[in-house]
Amino acid sequence: MFHKKQEIQGHAGAIYTCTCDHEYIYSGSADKFVTRWNLNDGTQDPFAIKFEQSVYALEICERLLFVGLSDGSMHVFDLDKRVELKYFTQHTKAIFSIKYNPLKGQVYVGDADGNLSVWNRETLELMIYLPLDAGKIRNFAISPNGERFALSGQDGAIRLFEAEYFNEIATIDAHKGGATAVLFHPKNDGLLISGGKDAYLKLWSLEKNELLVEIPAHNFSIYGLVALNNGNHLASISRDKTIKIWKTEDLDFIQRLDFKVGGHRHSVNDIVKLDDVTFVTCGDDKRLIVWEKKES
Repeated sequence: MFHKKQEIQGHAGAIYTCTCDHEYIYSGSADKFVTRWNLNDGTQDPFAIKFEQSVYALEICERLLFVGLSDGSMHVFDLDKRVELKYFTQHTKAIFSIKYNPLKGQVYVGDADGNLSVWNRETLELMIYLPLDAGKIRNFAISPNGERFALSGQDGAIRLFEAEYFNEIATIDAHKGGATAVLFHPKNDGLLISGGKDAYLKLWSLEKNELLVEIPAHNFSIYGLVALNNGNHLASISRDKTIKIWKTEDLDFIQRLDFKVGGHRHSVNDIVKLDDVTFVTCGDDKRLIVWEKKES
């Protein structure tokens, strides 16, 4: 079972996004700050960046920190030198998702209008820009071998791309009202797990483009999914203020983490895996919470 390990407070506004490396948790907030927290004791590090807009998306890409803002601008920082390397205005609407594919050295960026950009991590050059007309792109997933990536769109579709020439190789009409979360199955990359504004979790066969399992998982939109415990468990977060743990194999329910066990009191906006048995969540209640699996 998962238990609350640590709570971190310090932001003056809702926390929309978080990411981590081996030493720190980074969080981005409506207070327009990116703040860094020590993983060991939760204390705030002197590292902090103030922007002119709210911070919607963060991703660490091998000692580079990518920051996506509500006006569509993207900033790239060198964490070792503590300097800004690049400032991009390719996107003109809010950036809601940034995802790094380390096996390909690619960074995927999605915005509120459904535009996808792909960047070379090494050169920081734009590789391709695709206006997908998908509505808000809130989430990306990378296949275990890095050869494919998927994204969730506000139009309800999950789109699958190959990472060589960026051809769209499959489209799944997944969720009524919008697809909001996506994850390649940790045990079988021929399967995909998705969450939507309809609050359903769904398991898909990519080979057959077929729905295998669907469950009403939450009361409101599902905002993120991570695999845990050697891929045997799945954690989902939602606007309904809860985190839920599932069996990855068949999406059987295991555990609910809510304010009664020290969880969030408002929307849970992001989830990041720290290691195989530990993860961190952030939410509108201005809190970061670290959860870990302990034997009962």
